[in-house]
Amino acid sequence: MTCVICKTGNTVSGKATFVAEREDHTFVLRHVPAQVCGQCGEPYFGETETEQILRQIDQAARSGAAVAVLDYQAA
Repeated sequence: MTCVICKTGNTVSGKATFVAEREDHTFVLRHVPAQVCGQCGEPYFGETETEQILRQIDQAARSGAAVAVLDYQAA
């Protein structure tokens, strides 16, 4: 697909890092499967990956971590 950010690059299968902030917490998930723009690097995460990202963030938030750096775990 053509990247909606740079409008010139095409996406390819790869892995990316997802960063999220919730209140005073910061979560970093590494090695998440994604479609990544070859021009600007913008990642696009699929529905399955997004659902798993949210599960992992919820779990880390419940643990009380202020900052969590996690490796993505497929469901």
